[in-house]
Amino acid sequence: MQMTFPLFLTLMRIALIPVLVLFFYLPYSWSGLVAAIIFILAAITDWLDGYLARRMGLMSSFGAFLDPVADKLMVATALVLLVSRKPEVLFALSAAIIIGREIAISSLREWMAELGKRGQVKVTGLGKIKTIFQMTAISFLLFKQNLFGIPITLIGLILLYLAAALTLWSMWIYLRAAWPTMSAAQQPFADGHGSDQDQ
Repeated sequence: MQMTFPLFLTLMRIALIPVLVLFFYLPYSWSGLVAAIIFILAAITDWLDGYLARRMGLMSSFGAFLDPVADKLMVATALVLLVSRKPEVLFALSAAIIIGREIAISSLREWMAELGKRGQVKVTGLGKIKTIFQMTAISFLLFKQNLFGIPITLIGLILLYLAAALTLWSMWIYLRAAWPTMSAAQQPFADGHGSDQDQ
């Protein structure tokens, strides 16, 4: 495996996950600011590594696999941390919707790719808007302090709930696009694929 700069950025994003956890739990007034900066840095590198890989012609199958994994690991970790701080039903449900959608759509894309029909579940404009809301919400909630009288936490909560709603909407769009293929592929697993042995 050749180490390229885009791949280095992806690996760095994964390495930042335990650092995020550490600063989240540090008992200092500035720990929330540092946690938010770490998450924002990860979000920026998520965009930057893909852009550089395409621009510099350094795209690879391993990088294409690892990039969304790193992104989802960071988001899921941040949401779990935030739920541990705010263990309320609506908040936890919103986090579960976002994490569950990422798992479901990732699995759907992998399955569609195996069938050569990944283009049917490509990223939509709604998905990009959802991501912006989601990343902004998590950054605000990690910061957890008001700024110049602006209720950052409240704004973060509203954006997270909006992100959860957009998550359900975008998941419906993906499933509707993939439904013809899914319905056509309904057949018994004669060779044992999909059984409990893979769990």
